Amino acid sequence: MFSIGELSKRTKVKVPTIRYYEEMGLLAEAERTSGNQRRYDKDGLERLSFIRHARDLGFSIEAISSLIELQEHPDRSCEAATDIAVSQLADVREKMKRLKLLEKELTRISKGCDGHGISEDCYVLASLADHELCERDH
Repeated sequence: MFSIGELSKRTKVKVPTIRYYEEMGLLAEAERTSGNQRRYDKDGLERLSFIRHARDLGFSIEAISSLIELQEHPDRSCEAATDIAVSQLADVREKMKRLKLLEKELTRISKGCDGHGISEDCYVLASLADHELCERDH
């Protein structure tokens, strides 16, 4: 059995986040000691590790809930899990596309100023103040 602090250390998930996952139903409610301290078993540790890994991959709480539901029913098709993963991949690719555009714009505006003048003439500050100076919407 693991205390919430030990579970936190092992999974690198903060204690308030563990409580939140429990409240959201992603993590089973922990057993309590006579002193009302939470105690988690190996299944709780494994579930929290699963949640942590899924969060690291950017899955939403809703998607994780659906994945857990599938995991709890091993007789079901994994098609829904694959669909959730494919959707997450599409979201990541879209974010990467937006980040590439931001990188390009930030590179452009940072090159517009040598950093040696005064702030009144700073192209970076001017670009942030006037969106019209940007090459594209972002």
